[in-house]
Amino acid sequence: MKPNISLNSIREPIIVDLQEFEKTFSNSMKSSIPLLNIITRYLVKRKGKQMRPLFVFLSAGVCGEINPRTQRAAAMIELLHTATLVHDDVVDDSHKRRGFFSINALWKNKIAVLLGDYLLSRGLLLSLDNNDFDLLKIVSEATRDMSEGELLQIEKARRLDITEEVYFEIIRKKTASLIAACCKAGAASAGADAAAMERMRTFGEYTGIAFQIKDDLFDYQKENDTGKPVAIDIREKKMTLPLIYILSQSGFFEKRKIISTIKRKNLDPEAVEKVIQTVDSKGGIVYATERMKFYRDKALEILKTFPASDMTRSLEQLLHFTIERTR
Repeated sequence: MKPNISLNSIREPIIVDLQEFEKTFSNSMKSSIPLLNIITRYLVKRKGKQMRPLFVFLSAGVCGEINPRTQRAAAMIELLHTATLVHDDVVDDSHKRRGFFSINALWKNKIAVLLGDYLLSRGLLLSLDNNDFDLLKIVSEATRDMSEGELLQIEKARRLDITEEVYFEIIRKKTASLIAACCKAGAASAGADAAAMERMRTFGEYTGIAFQIKDDLFDYQKENDTGKPVAIDIREKKMTLPLIYILSQSGFFEKRKIISTIKRKNLDPEAVEKVIQTVDSKGGIVYATERMKFYRDKALEILKTFPASDMTRSLEQLLHFTIERTR
């Protein structure tokens, strides 16, 4: 990707549609309960990059024309995603989200859980009220996969025995399924046939896998102010690809020593630093980077089966952006 590629240039072909989406999304959360409106306004004002709507709109543009169903598909997925983030903050007891106070920090856990439930119900009703049953099925399948992925990760994390095969199954469900749903729902909203929808879904899945591996690699980057690796995943005893790879390449005693450090000394900065140095020196970071590029290339191959256009170019740029982002 060229260095001057930015989200603004990616958004260019769909800028009007994204402006319309702002209204659609805000309207989809409106309630007769004043407290709900206060909280949802807070959410809207603190939105992130809105990557998911980008995938929905660009996928629709690649497969046909963007229309009101595309707007509803993007809103449904953003409602689902926002609900899961609100619930995640409660589960993780997190008080910050993108530098702002989380909902549970400001309004406590009970309200945060109820808000997440409300957002999920609004997404369901948005599709049912408009007979978008095909879009509802796509989004519901993604919700199921995300829940299964989280639970599989929790189950495996207790023993720290995740294989590479299991790792990819976890991230396919937990992360890639949502981006896959964005692309498939976008294609479906534009009237694509079954084959084109499946190609877009697979494109989204490969992109999502590459996206998650990029997140794994952030854990090994140096923080700007301290010069030390972030190491959040290691402190939380999460098994990510660079670590899984070097464990598979280590002898019995070295493997046992690394796992023991993660289990018992995960909050000791010096011990964690040694694990990171081992991962780096044994090629874990290089291996994970190669796997990330492998899935990027598989996604690009699929995208090339669609006619070239401003939409396909922007979608290609968005794919590159997801794995070349700095945070």
